[in-house]
Amino acid sequence: MSRLLITLLFLALFVLAEWYGFQAIRTVLQHASPGTRRAAAIGYWVLTATVWALATWAMMTRHTSPAPFKTYLGSLPVIFLATKLVVLVFLLPEDLYRMGLLAVRSVMQPSGTSAGLISRSEFLSRLALVVGSLPFISLVWGMAKGATDYQVKRVTLRFPNLPASFHGFKILQISDLHTGSFQSKEPLQRAVRMINAQNADLVFMTGDLVNNVATEVEEHIEALSQIKSELPIFSILGNHDYGDYVEWESPEAKRANLQRLMDNHAKIGWRLLLDEHHQIERNGEKIAVLGVQNWGAQMRFPKYGNLAQAHAGSHGAPFKILLSHDPSHWDAQVVNYPDIDLTLSGHTHGMQFGVNLPGFKWSPVQYAYKEWAGLYQRGKQYLYVNTGLGFLGYPGRVGFLPEITVFELQRA
Repeated sequence: MSRLLITLLFLALFVLAEWYGFQAIRTVLQHASPGTRRAAAIGYWVLTATVWALATWAMMTRHTSPAPFKTYLGSLPVIFLATKLVVLVFLLPEDLYRMGLLAVRSVMQPSGTSAGLISRSEFLSRLALVVGSLPFISLVWGMAKGATDYQVKRVTLRFPNLPASFHGFKILQISDLHTGSFQSKEPLQRAVRMINAQNADLVFMTGDLVNNVATEVEEHIEALSQIKSELPIFSILGNHDYGDYVEWESPEAKRANLQRLMDNHAKIGWRLLLDEHHQIERNGEKIAVLGVQNWGAQMRFPKYGNLAQAHAGSHGAPFKILLSHDPSHWDAQVVNYPDIDLTLSGHTHGMQFGVNLPGFKWSPVQYAYKEWAGLYQRGKQYLYVNTGLGFLGYPGRVGFLPEITVFELQRA
């Protein structure tokens, strides 16, 4: 489907949603005074225009200060549009029914008489507005509370080839911090305290430390450097870490930004794995940690990673963990390396919106990614997709809350 057609479909949907939102309010207020109806109509369109104007300004100037605040402004149309789309779902079928019934009556009525217009249901309009308020309330709650409502998830995994010395070994994964989205230092400081309370043996950060530029993380270096681990803390790069979504003055400026980001990993105290591996030894037994640069199966995401290079020389370790930011890498390449036992990814965020209940999970992102949240298994290989600690775009989370994952490895 061409980009032009997608744009036209979006515009048509936008116009319909705005119109039906207005029609629902008109119907509900049909018995009010003319002054009230006029004020409501003016208020509706002024509010709509203001929201879109502020969001447009925020998006056009998003790379200038205060960028996190502009993220909130840019999300306002999404919140209002979600409500109006629900109203559209309720009222459009009713209008189609009304038009069909009107057409039938026009045919059946005797010549020279009018079929008459069928009025819109006030009850249905009220119901549409009430139901439409649910996504509005959810999305506002997601911004006010959900964005930093950190959750610790615990996963126990059993492997027959895990060296005995690593039985009970505790790994902690965080991902997608997107430090450029935070308006203050407090949320990440609180997250660090929760991370340290888990007393993990080994900590991983699986990409997207920033949104776009290296400087975004620098005010958080002090907090992130407080993460404790008995062993080195390993990190990798995600698609947002390369500066690919910024218009740079020159290729040299882009390279300098990436180098600065790598330096910031070192300042935090993390060991950044760039298509390489590191072996961890306990009582003479070893496991290998492999880390690749971003590699996404979808065309719009970069394929910087070199798994063959990271894997080379790791054969001496009977158990291997791979850090790869994009979960689509697992199905495209990783499963062809049967000695990689566990892959840890992030990237999807669970789209920061969905339903996440025991035994049932749903998010729109599942239509783009086969593996998008939680644990997956193929044969003896496992993939875990962490839904992220930070947020991007919509400055909130509904359903898929920010996640700290703790794995306990056991020998089967």
